[in-house]
Amino acid sequence: MAASSLSAGCGGSGSAKTVTVVVGYQPNTIDTVNAGTLLRSLGYFEQQLDQLGRSTGKKYKVDWEAYDTGAPITTQMIAGKIDIGSMGDYPLLINGAKAQRNKSTATTMIATTGYNLRGSLNMIVVKPGSSVPSVAALAGQNVSTSVGSAADGTLVQALRQAGLDPANAVHVVNQQPQVGASALQAGSVKALSQFIAWPGQLVFSGLAQVLYDGGALNVPTLHGVVVRNAFASKNSDIVEAFLRAETQATQYIWHNPLQAAQTVASVTGLAPEVVYLYNGPNGIATFDPTLKPPLIAAMRQDVPFLSSIGVLTSIDLNSFVNTSYVQKAYGPGYAAQLASTSNPSTITGTDSACGIPVTDQTTAGEIWLRGENSTHPAATPTCLLRFIRSAQAKGQNVRAAYVPDTQIGTRWFAADDVWVLDPSAPADDRFLPFTTRSAAASYTGGHPGTSIVAYADAVAQA
Repeated sequence: MAASSLSAGCGGSGSAKTVTVVVGYQPNTIDTVNAGTLLRSLGYFEQQLDQLGRSTGKKYKVDWEAYDTGAPITTQMIAGKIDIGSMGDYPLLINGAKAQRNKSTATTMIATTGYNLRGSLNMIVVKPGSSVPSVAALAGQNVSTSVGSAADGTLVQALRQAGLDPANAVHVVNQQPQVGASALQAGSVKALSQFIAWPGQLVFSGLAQVLYDGGALNVPTLHGVVVRNAFASKNSDIVEAFLRAETQATQYIWHNPLQAAQTVASVTGLAPEVVYLYNGPNGIATFDPTLKPPLIAAMRQDVPFLSSIGVLTSIDLNSFVNTSYVQKAYGPGYAAQLASTSNPSTITGTDSACGIPVTDQTTAGEIWLRGENSTHPAATPTCLLRFIRSAQAKGQNVRAAYVPDTQIGTRWFAADDVWVLDPSAPADDRFLPFTTRSAAASYTGGHPGTSIVAYADAVAQA
């Protein structure tokens, strides 16, 4: 049966038509969960369709199909077997380009799911204790990535930033994320460049450390929703129902980030601490369905790279991106949300360790103690360390602690950051976290008197 075909169903005194909608999604890609894993768990799309059915007289059924990456979703969409899909910016562009080759297979990007304005959804990681100090040191080495993915783009741009020619500087091994993760552990590749949530999961599990934070590129990365035009033209009401449901799931994350993280973790097998790293307040991913101009502009800038590696010939981005569906589904607040690039989910409250209110999201962090279903806010990284020291003294176990990078703001695990001590700074601001050792070393090199300290020493001295 075709993905969106009508089939006979039994109901009431006669037969009713049942419309089957097939949704392709990536369960473990955290910043798509509002259009996939979490949305499915909350049942919002089905609820929206039930409500729609009361006015159309039809019955609706949703088939959820899970994939590791966006590429197979694109293949299935072109074959007419998936109606609505979610994927990253590079796969979205490839989807649109391939689908535009034939009018009957054309697709349209209709919403964003999540984004990071600097690019921190993608990272390059190495094994713990690796002798590789920087991206430049990867020259001549095997590096795993998924070719054509946003993580591949991060690798290429990071190599260029390091003064290397991406075409021949490293030996790129094209692998699915889980295969690349295994190759990194086996030592057959020196580094792994991947997208959310692989870097966080590997680091939290003690299997990797960050070599390069994609946020250093300062280039937006995003994920979004795409629909088959043939489906949307006949079922615009279903498309709008999906986007209303996505908006509901997005707002659920804004208001219930910890519960959302635990739900996603229970379904995917990812660690709740990792999911919360990305979807928590001031998290790496900002969840928002609106199609913001800076994100579309970033996608336009991605086209030359994808063309250069031969995965994209050409794309009419103006016809591929359509804001009308999400604007109608979102409602009156669309314009205001479109204009905002601030994460709607923020860290608030009073820092108990320093006795001050949390007012600055660029320094605010969180501590999640084991056995508790809420987190404790920290006003600064130093205050966060102070809270951890106090908790440890009381015999409390820290489940996870999150703090933003000093320079680029990436929320990361405090225990896995590289810490710098600045003795001349005010007492509440003496310790500075960095996601990479190279960034910390660069900072200390430019700030006499500062020094890199071990995490345990930072906690002890806070």
